[in-house]
Amino acid sequence: MPTPHAGSKASIPPDDQPVEAASVPPPQGSMYFYLVLTTLTAAAGLAVEIIAGRMIAPYLGMSLYTWTAIIAVVLAGFSIGHWIGGNIAGWNDGARSERAVAWALLAASATTAVSLPLIRVLAGPVISADMGAVPTILILTALLFFAPSLFVGIPSPVLTKRAIDIVPHNMGRILGIFYAAGAFGSILGTLLAGYVLISWLGTTMSLLAISALYLAMAFALFWQARTTARAALIKPAAATLVLLALILPAGLATAAFRSNCNIESQYYCIRIDDISASLGTQARVMVLDHLAHGINVHDNPAALVSPYVAMQNALVETQLPSQGARMRAFFVGGGAYTLPRAWATTHTAAHITVAELDPAVTRAARQNMWLGSPENLVVDHHDARTALAAAPAASFDVIVGDAFHDIAVPPHLVTAEFIKLVRSRLAPGGIYVMNVVDNAQRPRFALSVIATLQTVFPMVELWADATPDPNERRATFVIAALAQPSPASQITLGAESTWRRWPAPHVKKLMSMLDAMVLTDDFAPVDRLIGVE
Repeated sequence: MPTPHAGSKASIPPDDQPVEAASVPPPQGSMYFYLVLTTLTAAAGLAVEIIAGRMIAPYLGMSLYTWTAIIAVVLAGFSIGHWIGGNIAGWNDGARSERAVAWALLAASATTAVSLPLIRVLAGPVISADMGAVPTILILTALLFFAPSLFVGIPSPVLTKRAIDIVPHNMGRILGIFYAAGAFGSILGTLLAGYVLISWLGTTMSLLAISALYLAMAFALFWQARTTARAALIKPAAATLVLLALILPAGLATAAFRSNCNIESQYYCIRIDDISASLGTQARVMVLDHLAHGINVHDNPAALVSPYVAMQNALVETQLPSQGARMRAFFVGGGAYTLPRAWATTHTAAHITVAELDPAVTRAARQNMWLGSPENLVVDHHDARTALAAAPAASFDVIVGDAFHDIAVPPHLVTAEFIKLVRSRLAPGGIYVMNVVDNAQRPRFALSVIATLQTVFPMVELWADATPDPNERRATFVIAALAQPSPASQITLGAESTWRRWPAPHVKKLMSMLDAMVLTDDFAPVDRLIGVE
């Protein structure tokens, strides 16, 4: 073994010269520090993904397409961030790579906080560009959430490599532990966002809290990566203060903005707007995410402002003229409870059951939409299909379908299996009415619902506004499944609204032209049938 010649001097750096980080592995305890950071970054990244859905809902609604866009954009950001992190992990200077991760976390903090005011700036121009639903959703989602996902994707490979540097002889075990920590963090972030953060803090404060967490982790890494006592915290502290100066004004300004939501529940962004001035009487509208779900008039519960609601009421009165006062009604969805409130008031002997999934919607209707607590109205806070299945056969004279998620009816509430359940719960001569939103000229979804209803009901009718707005591409249709046809082909609702039944031959022809399908639990592509343009 060669030895230095006598009198030779070992190469020892001066006391004030930093040693290359690659030549000195991190302390043993640092592994747990890296493991905690890996878990927290994964949790924060997935929490932002869940919160993104709620944040976008008031502007674009919440559907299969919005969730698909959010997941795709966030995964793309993670993927590129991991690739960048992998390159940083290959640097020879370990302290330098940790500082790079700290800077990435600072960037994640900034872009997460800035997304709050940014959505208010970008949503209008992007939506008004009229690019079609899918491009609009993808572009707006990418502008808001790609950068935060990219920056939070960088730490994991670097921190894993730093842990391997501590115990290089146990690489496989370290890789498994860090992969597990990332997966656990992702699960934790998903659960916290879905069950805790949004409901208790709301989207604004949740994102600001995550932004603050990124800042704390960045500061901790700057401390970990210090190379000399003299420069321990000067540069990272200065950088953090500068970033705080940039982030906090935006965050505070965002918190000061009027929230889009009066209430944020596990299911919806709920907003109550006063429209008294436009109607000339005290009235309010309930908005769930970005779709109005009913207008209630304070002094006149029987006033049905929305034409489709008035049309549903008219069809029921036409079919059940003698049973209206004591009818048994079941509502698939509550929303603003406009029609249940009207019937509970005008038909005091009636028994009305409403299946509303979200208790927060019911509370908002009782407290802000003047629903109160009518004795003849029972609310079941379960999914409508579950609630209806629990009812005895032939329990109802009327079943009203009015459940929406964004502009789409939840798929499991339009399938042949559900329609068979509806028919079994209707008394002889009963009526099922529902409203759907679809393309005004080519309503493929509405026609598919009709095709599905026709497998069970002897008579199905499609009603639409006789004078639709030519500038609107979408329209609200009312579909009725009956024991016998309506006596009239046209119904006038006040002075400004007339509804016409589409002739059966025309409906049949359109069903053939547009390939209307029978919807099943196995295949009910509601979002696609509505038409993504």
